[in-house]
Amino acid sequence: MSLSTAISLNLLDAAEARVTALDYVSEAFAEAVLDGVEVEDLAEAAICTALRELVAAHGEERVALVVEGWPERLRAGEFTSRLRQ
Repeated sequence: MSLSTAISLNLLDAAEARVTALDYVSEAFAEAVLDGVEVEDLAEAAICTALRELVAAHGEERVALVVEGWPERLRAGEFTSRLRQ
C-alpha cells in the first residue's frame, strides 16, 4: 500500500469515527430530552465535559488554541442547525 493510500484510509477512518461519535452524542441528546432534560442544560454540560476530556488528553494550551477560532466559526454558521431555529 502506498503512503498516500494509507493516509487517505486514515483520514477516512477518522471521518467515520467522527460520524459515529456524532451519532452517539445525538442519540444521547434525544434520550435525555425524552427524559425531560432541557436541551440548553444538556448542551452546556456536553461542552464542559468535552472540554475536560480534551484538556485531559491534550492540555490546556492546545485546547485554548482550538477554541480561539470558535467565535468566527459560530458567526459563520458552522454550528447552525437548519432544522431548529
